[in-house]
Amino acid sequence: MSQTYAIIAETREGKLRQVTFEAIEAARQAKGENDRIAAVLIGHQVSELAEELVRYVDGPVHVVDRHDLAVYHAEATLAAASAALNELSPSAVFLGHTAIGRDLAPMFAARLDAGQISDVTAIEIAKDGSPLYVRPLYAGKAFERKRFVENAGIQIVTVRPNNFPAAEPLPSSGPVVVSGASPLPNLRSAVKEVVRKTSGKVDLTEAKIVVSGGRGVKSAEGFKPLERLAEALNAAVGASRGACDAGYCDYALQIGQTGKVVTPEIYIACGISGAIQHLAGMSQSRVIIAINKDPEAPIFKVADYGIVGDLFEVVPLLTEEFKKALA
Repeated sequence: MSQTYAIIAETREGKLRQVTFEAIEAARQAKGENDRIAAVLIGHQVSELAEELVRYVDGPVHVVDRHDLAVYHAEATLAAASAALNELSPSAVFLGHTAIGRDLAPMFAARLDAGQISDVTAIEIAKDGSPLYVRPLYAGKAFERKRFVENAGIQIVTVRPNNFPAAEPLPSSGPVVVSGASPLPNLRSAVKEVVRKTSGKVDLTEAKIVVSGGRGVKSAEGFKPLERLAEALNAAVGASRGACDAGYCDYALQIGQTGKVVTPEIYIACGISGAIQHLAGMSQSRVIIAINKDPEAPIFKVADYGIVGDLFEVVPLLTEEFKKALA
């Protein structure tokens, strides 16, 4: 008997987020041969996005398009998505392990009486054909493989960004189903304004390249060379907690155990000593490049490439060379 795997699509600034396509790929790896993938898209004026999303799934895309869903609101999104999921009757629901996904997933699990596995970085298939979900423990020092028990009901899975390849379009696609504009429940809160503090043009948690600064940048002005390097590489700018605590940058840039977790293809650490709390947020990066004056800095123990030198001399040189290479 075929089953349905549902994706909760996530949007930002009128575009589908990259993690949505990564969640689709994760669902493809987990599902059975005869199972289908459907999607739920919630927002305002998202019809064009639905036409894009439908090319990646073989089941329907359920769209809830309302003006009062233009800005993310937990209760409103939960109500709208739950109605769509009731129509789909999925066996599993996949979301990105983002701020919104981490907010919604446990609410779905509670409402649907479902089990949940969070922060999945890989999927393996057991001998019996059931998926094993791999997730990191202890700041990436160990990994566990978890599975849902047989006949567990609906399964909720969140996928860490930048760990699965983005899904490729399918030769054929399912239909777009526009759900009726049923009234939302009485909401206990209202979103008046959304203030975003970003690290530039590229989202930090989804960036392929991250240029990060620590206490070694010495001041807020010291982040300027890092920003120029990030601009040349189309990268995001991050920071250690030490740099944030010192007031050199906003806490929105913080990477680490108490900040954001990033898994870019390239992580460039500038003036970062490598405290264990910071490593917890970036140690799973595919290639780590460290720039530090101290040759004994702990960051060099996890770095794939290390440059011992003054970041204020090294970073501008790298920026110029990258500009030449990418011209």
